[in-house]
Amino acid sequence: MSRSIDVRNPRTGKVDCRITPLDLPVLTARIEALREGQAKWLEIGLEGRIRAMEALCDAVDRHYQPILDALSADTGRHEWSVNEIEGLKGITRMRCATAAEAMAEAIGQSSDPTLRFQQQYVPYQLVGIISPWNYPLILCMIDAICALLAGAAVAIKPSEVTPRFIQPFREAIAEVEYLRGVLDVFEGDGETGGWLVDLTDTLVFTGSVPTGRKVQERAASQFKTVFLELGGSDPAVVLDSADPDIAAEIITRGATENSGQLCCAIERVYVQNGVLDQVTERVVTRMRALGMNMQDIAKGELGPVIFRRQAEILRSQIDDAVAKGARILTGGRILEHEGGLWCEPTVLTGVTQDMAVMRDETFGPIVPIMGFSTPDEAVRLANDTEFGLSAAVIGEESAAIAIGQRINAGGMWINDFDTMGGVGARAEKTAFGTSGLGGTRYGHGGFLRFLRKKAIVVRRPAA
Repeated sequence: MSRSIDVRNPRTGKVDCRITPLDLPVLTARIEALREGQAKWLEIGLEGRIRAMEALCDAVDRHYQPILDALSADTGRHEWSVNEIEGLKGITRMRCATAAEAMAEAIGQSSDPTLRFQQQYVPYQLVGIISPWNYPLILCMIDAICALLAGAAVAIKPSEVTPRFIQPFREAIAEVEYLRGVLDVFEGDGETGGWLVDLTDTLVFTGSVPTGRKVQERAASQFKTVFLELGGSDPAVVLDSADPDIAAEIITRGATENSGQLCCAIERVYVQNGVLDQVTERVVTRMRALGMNMQDIAKGELGPVIFRRQAEILRSQIDDAVAKGARILTGGRILEHEGGLWCEPTVLTGVTQDMAVMRDETFGPIVPIMGFSTPDEAVRLANDTEFGLSAAVIGEESAAIAIGQRINAGGMWINDFDTMGGVGARAEKTAFGTSGLGGTRYGHGGFLRFLRKKAIVVRRPAA
């Protein structure tokens, strides 16, 4: 008997949607259909695959409003749902433009004149993707785009917290010849995700560290490689040489983008004592000016907490900090409005490294600020974490770069926040610590991790 999963609306708190995960035999059959379609997908060549991916962008435009409506209902936000759709199209076209260069196969000679070789790239037949709830569309497709262009078929299981977009997106996929035979999106929960690990050849998981460990263990028992894109507790370091207004703008934007519900959000702020008061004052002013979209989904910078359990984590972190001596300069409450939950933009001072807000992933619009004296102290504090996703350093450029080079994080933003999108076609980064495992999803590596390398070595008779 099929089971159903209730889906909560983040703006109302009500269950207004239900999904029914596929049972294992049906899922297996659909997975096998993707495998069968992969041969033709590979046969049409890179140019054919590029045409199909560009056609997907056009199909998304034809289904724009249903996808936007579903994403808005999934996440309780409007502007960032528009950004997701536009971002999907932009990333797809960027990857199409760089695919040939990234996957060019080498031909070369040995020091032995009778030996030559050619490098062949062989895609995995079927790539699985398990994606999270904070950016439902972008994060289900950011790796799928490269895998598809590389020649693989792709099976995606988005989060059961935000599944409403799946149906209109599948309708767009269905309009694209060839692509509809190698790309499928499944409703389901953790059980479905586990089956996806079993049924695919390699897999990308984006989500929490605890679940990432389970995925890794299950895949390792089957001698499969998986790529883990996990959480973070990203620091920002502000030097005395920084302009306090610029620093405050970067910190506020970095902590509140998508209401702080992104893995690379700024979650810990260390400010050199010479500008500590000025930066703190300006951050508080900016945070107080932010509005919440309680009354109108299209108005206000901050949307609701998408996942109810996350609101409990935010409340717990704030309470823990206050109990250990932190002061709330603004915000500090989880507000309920007609069943939805919003976290007030919050600034904390008097924080210490033992507080949960400084050690764990926050995933909300909270800015804890701590002072420091020397660059060595800033580096020590920034590196006092199990994570290593990304970090920001704000101040005179050469000094900021020197500190950034010593911080254990894969993405380093100097005098800005989350600038990877502007250079991700070429630049590459990997996660440090428990923030991830496996090859980069950026640059040429975004394609190459879905390709196995074959060396064809030819011996020719000596002349």
